[in-house]
Amino acid sequence: MRLRLCTWNVNSVRLRAEQVGRFVDEQAPDVLCLQEIKCQEAEFPRQAFIDMGLPHIKIAGQKGWHGVAIASRLPFEEVAPLDVCREGHARCVSAKVAGVEIQNFYIPAGGDIPDREINPKFDHKLDFYEKLTAEMARRDPKAPLAIVGDLNVAPGEFDVWSHKQMSKIVSHTPIELDAFANLMAAGQFTDLVREAIPDPQKLFSWWSYRAADFRASNRGLRLDHVLISPGLREAAFRSGAAAARVHDDVREWERPSDHAPVSADFGL
Repeated sequence: MRLRLCTWNVNSVRLRAEQVGRFVDEQAPDVLCLQEIKCQEAEFPRQAFIDMGLPHIKIAGQKGWHGVAIASRLPFEEVAPLDVCREGHARCVSAKVAGVEIQNFYIPAGGDIPDREINPKFDHKLDFYEKLTAEMARRDPKAPLAIVGDLNVAPGEFDVWSHKQMSKIVSHTPIELDAFANLMAAGQFTDLVREAIPDPQKLFSWWSYRAADFRASNRGLRLDHVLISPGLREAAFRSGAAAARVHDDVREWERPSDHAPVSADFGL
């Protein structure tokens, strides 16, 4: 069977439920991981997702901020969420689908100043990465695992519009790139989107609302990721090559999220 896994920082699920429905109609995800749902569990538009054909739903909600959810065509097996957020925010939700463990994250953005000594938000971001990295180092790499979501780091030179100009800006500073690299090494992860669309092609999943025409300015960042364990690699390359992409056309829709969805296909 084909399992299509999608991740999308939707920037308010209630505001964009119609867009989510359109995306589901067009791309037919089996599992849709959402970040920044910006609602509590009772406020989540469950019926809309049931009507989309995604009746299995897990939510970690928070009033007005953060929040993550997984909606699936297939039933869930329970798996423990990873408690790596020291502030207790709703930033992780977890499920197992068709034998694949999915950990859906909205990692802190980190504020504006890339100094953990004077910026508590940046310290929180690095602490989050450190805790998650330690957890991944304890895991069996042979177990099928996908880490997905808005991880708020653009890890490569071609994941930002200007490597030189962004190297001092939060999301692409050397300390964040090191934190991301440490996570990748700890879990022996594969960056599936970059496997499908290799460097040196520039590839972004986020564009600021400040630009009147995001394509014309194209000052984007690749912040949204699908990272897979060695135990999931065979399924990801079942067809001979990775099948993953950024759906940047969704950023053109009316009243869009500032993030575009990302999808990856697995042959299970």
